[in-house]
Amino acid sequence: MSSALGIRPDGRYPEPLPFTAPWVYELHFPCDPRSPAIARLTLRAVLGAYHLADLADRAELLTTELATNSVRHTKGPASVRLQWLHPVLRVSVWDMSPDLPPLAPPPPVSAHADGGRGMVILDTVADRWGGCAMGEGPYGPGGKTMWFELSVPTPTPTV
Repeated sequence: MSSALGIRPDGRYPEPLPFTAPWVYELHFPCDPRSPAIARLTLRAVLGAYHLADLADRAELLTTELATNSVRHTKGPASVRLQWLHPVLRVSVWDMSPDLPPLAPPPPVSAHADGGRGMVILDTVADRWGGCAMGEGPYGPGGKTMWFELSVPTPTPTV
């Protein structure tokens, strides 16, 4: 079998994707308080497998914030989508609520506030972020998607 076709010489498995090759993973989860932790563990496993551990701490923090907001403020399912387009990781969190948080830079939050820090954290930690509301259509439910991007510092490792 040919390695030009992505098959290893033993013919058992395809060759791993090159570091710069694009990929997408998506996790769908119910409105359950355990879901953000499952999303966080999945994200760490994927980033570790692709040698993107340098992004893992920031990506985990931001994914947890967005997934937790989805579970706390909506009543339906949600999903986390990881997309790698070298040198940028984009993480998107979709939920069934069409209500977007303010997308302008968030105002400062009191240290004693019970909540409201998620958007401040997102604005501080992400390289870029945003969101969009989607109307319900013939191909599925509406809702919204909040996303953030993290860039790999150069130089990049070779795999």
